[in-house]
Amino acid sequence: MPAPGGTRRVLTAATLSAVLLAGAAGCADEAGAPSAGAATSAPATASASDSPSATGTATATAPATAAASGASPSLPASPSASPSRTTAPAPAAATRLSVSVDTPGGALSLVRGGAGQEFTVTLRNGNSAAYRHVLVAFQMEFLVGEPGDRPGSGPGFLLERLDAASDTWRPADLRIANDVKPLSQFTGGAPLAREAVRVERYRMRATAGGPTGSSPVIVSFIDTDADREAAAHLVLGHSTR
Repeated sequence: MPAPGGTRRVLTAATLSAVLLAGAAGCADEAGAPSAGAATSAPATASASDSPSATGTATATAPATAAASGASPSLPASPSASPSRTTAPAPAAATRLSVSVDTPGGALSLVRGGAGQEFTVTLRNGNSAAYRHVLVAFQMEFLVGEPGDRPGSGPGFLLERLDAASDTWRPADLRIANDVKPLSQFTGGAPLAREAVRVERYRMRATAGGPTGSSPVIVSFIDTDADREAAAHLVLGHSTR
């Protein structure tokens, strides 16, 4: 027979085991689900569908993702060169007809009955206008001893112009008068295009029976289509002995 107290010790151990099993079974509710006090584990990360805007989120978080991975964020490629700009050329400054008269010594020095003296008249047109007819006109006041107003190349002086086509000298009009001829009464002339240059050669001589003295020759440039001067007139000095 067991010793007194031995049975009591066995029952006590069995009873303790039953109590522990009952405590462990009491942690579940009637449905078998964990009780409210049980700990639950939440998902570690939210899915992409939980984001309000997948596109916006991807754009906004790209730098952060690159930083987390240790990679350098990629920057937009800068253009290798700025786009070329074509600048329109500035318009040329307006230029007008310019004229000149040239002769050896700067003036006509004639001898009655002697050889004629040459001079040139140069017209350099600008870029502003083209002319259909520009006339070079000459006028000189009469000298002491002349009979009075004598238009044209009459006794006393002879003005000639070189015809380049035939290389011959032809009479040119020299008006000898003390008054001014109205521009509307001039006719003729030659065309002059924009930026064209025209050089005319003349010679003047004093006849044997003409007067002596000095009187300037006025050289005018007349647009005969518009009845106006195309350029300011020039003065060529002259004397006859």
